[in-house]
Amino acid sequence: MSNPEAPVRRADRCPICRKPSIDPHAPFCSQGCRDRDLLQWLGEGYRVPGRPAEFADEED
Repeated sequence: MSNPEAPVRRADRCPICRKPSIDPHAPFCSQGCRDRDLLQWLGEGYRVPGRPAEFADEED
């Protein structure tokens, strides 16, 4: 029987470098990999597919 209070781990390996992940930085292995992932998001290195956004023309 499983322990309902135990934290659920999503991955055993860091998605950036594939080293074993550790709890303080899960699902990453270190603060460095966490920062690299954040920089990818901030620099638009990751993209979610979808329709292009439609912008209204500004009339000022």
